[in-house]
Amino acid sequence: MPVTHFCVLPEPSRPLLSKFYREHKSPMRPTSDAQLWVAKQSEIVGALCLTAVANGHLLTGLFVAPLLRGQNIASDLIQEAVAQAVGPVWLFCHPDLLSFYQRGGFHVVSTLPEALADRFQRYSRTKSLIAMSKPSGPL
Repeated sequence: MPVTHFCVLPEPSRPLLSKFYREHKSPMRPTSDAQLWVAKQSEIVGALCLTAVANGHLLTGLFVAPLLRGQNIASDLIQEAVAQAVGPVWLFCHPDLLSFYQRGGFHVVSTLPEALADRFQRYSRTKSLIAMSKPSGPL
């Protein structure tokens, strides 16, 4: 099995992440103001975005190449990114992913900072979502 490395994607390489999402027909897109984290083997095999918000970060865009799922790439990528973040990390997930994020130390939250509460309310109009949070840094 190839070794997987986790790192922040340098700004000049940002188009590689867009290409990765497109190649896998993922609706995910890297946001312009996010720190982009990738899992790399010989190429990008997984990614996520951390966007600074409300003295913490919002995790979005988590995606792992379908043929490599089930190998803990997503879990390890989240762990690496969150360990380097300052402040809490929030995310909005589909109910089917609740146990996945709970295993990674995220907890369901009923209150969010105002900037996130408005966004969560907007997104929840068209999708079933759960708000979660995790303190940053190593556990």
